[in-house]
This record gives sequence, C-alpha cells and structure tokens, in this order.
Amino acid sequence: MNQTTQAIEGGGEIIRALPWLILLCAALPPIILARWKQIYPHRPLLIACGATCLSACVVLIKPDLFLFVIVLDLAVVLVAIFDLLSLPRRSSFSVKRETMRVASLNEPHQVQLVVDNHSTRSWVVCLRDDLSQELEVTREESYLELKGRQRATVDYEFYPRRRGKFAIECVHFRVRSLLGFWRRYFERAAESVIHVYPDMKQLSKYAVLARTDRLSLIGVRRTRKIGQDNEFERLRDYTLDDNYKHLDWRATARRNKLTVKDFQTNQSQRLIFMIDCGRMMTNQAVGNSLLDHSLNAMLMLSYVALRQGDSVGLICFSDRIHNFVPPRSGMRQMSQLLHASFDRFPRLVESRFDQAFLHLTTHCRKRSLVILMSNIIDEVNSHQLEQYLGNAVGRHLPLGVLIRDYRLFEAVAEERPVGKALFRSAAAAEILSWRQQVLTDLTHKGVLALDVFPEEMTAPLINQYLDIKARHLL
Repeated sequence: MNQTTQAIEGGGEIIRALPWLILLCAALPPIILARWKQIYPHRPLLIACGATCLSACVVLIKPDLFLFVIVLDLAVVLVAIFDLLSLPRRSSFSVKRETMRVASLNEPHQVQLVVDNHSTRSWVVCLRDDLSQELEVTREESYLELKGRQRATVDYEFYPRRRGKFAIECVHFRVRSLLGFWRRYFERAAESVIHVYPDMKQLSKYAVLARTDRLSLIGVRRTRKIGQDNEFERLRDYTLDDNYKHLDWRATARRNKLTVKDFQTNQSQRLIFMIDCGRMMTNQAVGNSLLDHSLNAMLMLSYVALRQGDSVGLICFSDRIHNFVPPRSGMRQMSQLLHASFDRFPRLVESRFDQAFLHLTTHCRKRSLVILMSNIIDEVNSHQLEQYLGNAVGRHLPLGVLIRDYRLFEAVAEERPVGKALFRSAAAAEILSWRQQVLTDLTHKGVLALDVFPEEMTAPLINQYLDIKARHLL
C-alpha cells in the first residue's frame, strides 16, 4: 500500500516537474502524421484529448487519482490508434475526369468525376477538383457516399473567367476514420487539359444579321460598291432568313421547291493581322486587356473575310515572334486562328517591330492587307510604327489600328477643371493632339489608320475592310 502511494506521489511529481515534456510527447505523433501522411486529428479526438488534459489537472490537486488518469489516457490512446488504423489507403480509390477539352469564355462547362472504391467498406468521401482561380466553380466541394466495390459519379460545372490553356492535374480527397477521430487528405492523379476559347456568340450573331440584311444593328454600314462586285455562285434551297428578292423562279418551277441564288465577291484578298502582344497592350478596358479586345475584333473580321472567300493570316509578336499562321482561305482557317491566339497574353516587354515586319517580308511576299493592332503612348513607339508601316506601302496595303485610352478623353472633357485637374486636362489634351498628328503623318505616307476605343473596335474595322474591298484598293 505504501509502495502504491509512493508511486502515485512520484507520478504526480513528474507531472508537476515536466508538464511541457509530456505535452510534447503527446503532440509529436500527430505532427509526424500530418507532415508525412497528411493525417490530421478531427474534432472528436480533440474533445477526448481535452478531457484527458482536464483529468491531468485534477491530479495536481488530488494525487490519489493518478492511476485513474493513466488508465483514461491509455484508453484514449488505444482507441485513437485503433481508429487511425481504420483509415483507408490512397490505393483504395481511383478517379477519372470526363469533360470536353474545349470551353468557351464565361460559359458553363460541364465536368463529371467517376470515383471507384476498391475496398470492401463504405466511405463518405469529400471531393474537390484541382481548379485554378480563373475557373470559377459553382460547388467547390462534393460529398459522395461510396459503398464497397462500387462506382459513383459527381457532376459539377465551372465558368472560365480567362481564356487560355489550363491543366487540371489531380482530384483532392478527404475521408474520415471509422470513429471520426482522424481525417486524411490525399490526391489522386486525373490529368486533363482545358482550352478556353473566346466566346464565339458574336460570330453566330453576325451570320444571322448578315442573312437577314440587318448588319446595321451592330454598326456595320452599307458600302457602295464600285462596278459589278457580285457574281453568281450557286443555287440552294430557300430558308426563312433569305431575302425573297434572290429567289430564282425558273429553278423553283423546275425543282418544285423554293430555290435562291447565292452570290460571291469576284475579288479575293489576302489579310494578314499583326497583333502587338507587348507592354502597350497591357492596359485594361471594360474588364479586359487591350489585347483581348484586339483578338476579339481580329476573330470577327477573320470570320467575315473568310465568308467572303478571302485568305487570312496572323502574326503575334512582342520581343519575338510568338505565332505565325500562314494566310489561307476556307472556314477551317478559323480553327487555326483560334488555336494560335487563345492562350496569348500581353507581356511586359518592348515589342520588336523590326522582327515582326522582317518576318512579314520573308513569309508573305504577295500583296496583302496588313492590319497592325497596337497602341502608342510615346514617341519611340510612334516612330517605329510610322517607319515600318510607311515602308510597307507599295508592297502591301497597311492599316494601322490604334486603340484609344478612355482616361485621356475623360480628362479633356472635364468641365472647369481646377488645381491638379487643370494640369491633368492640359496634359491629356497635349497627348491627344500629338496622337492626332501621328495619325495624320501615317495618312500622308499612304497608310490607312483607325483610331478607336477598344470595345468599339469591331464595327469600324469591318467597315474599313468592306470599304477597301468595294474600292478595289488591293
């Protein structure tokens, strides 16, 4: 009896003398599990540990309860170890992601996760896909009950907020142990590549408006054609959107079916877009960069030109040549242009116009409509723009598309500015005056020029193209 009392008192003295050592010994196993196995204690285990800590505090007051506390601690440890062994292995699950490779900007994209449980036990699994911040998901986590040796699926959708190429490498799992004392986190490989392209609704909208002769609704004006510019191409079946004036009554009577005439333009042109991807195109306008607006306008005009039977090419450059798409005709060229530009973003580097125009001279020898999309904010860029576009006159028909900055016009339009606003307005007015002089110099050198706001770029660009086509400038 005395020996037991002495042992209890000795245990109490150990607890009083080395409390931090005991806490360290208790915390070391969870730290090791979390660091190397990604296993973390859950709420029930924390509650049980809290109860043992309170019982240890009671020993400091009543040392005769030391044996009871030891038994309680050993019971919690044994139950925790038993529950730890009940956690599933990573190999108990496999996952496969089923989704389309191509997605549209700001449009919902469907994804299905197929999960297999290879163990004989049932589990409640929390899944989370490895999506980047640019892919906005409607439901971040999905809970799934997997029975033994069974398969289940999880469906969700995300909204791409940026075009480009995105790699999804794995799926994150979270499972709980049998008693809920532990949580385990792990990943299972499921590689997928998503190509987010610009939203092509504007192309279908243009097609509908073109067939119903209502292009003026999007700012495309009628262009007076010089000479005979339409030639008969083929006969086809009538659709509801066709103009009744194009009905061929003789063919309709012969076939006993409404038939219309299709016309094509008798002049085939070559368009080559040169898009600056350097620091001049990093500014934002209406939530998108200037490069995004330029690419949207380029794709729209390419669609229009390809429908007219023209050939379209593309050069994307900054301090080097990023992409080159040789000019070709046919609607298949749209996919080439899309693939070359969907993952192109502006870079904070100085653009090399000399390399871009050297590449143009080397690979595009035939006379073409060269459309350069860029921006100017200083004399260095304006001199390069004037020099290389001016040198292209004669061999090609150059068109410089310069993008305006709303902030300059807003500063100039401010009524009765005072103080700092007055100096800001004066500086903006001087920049706009210099910009207008640059446009005038380009025009005097025989270069066509457009000075447009970024979100209003498409319609003026199409109108300029149609005007060039009508006047046979190529």
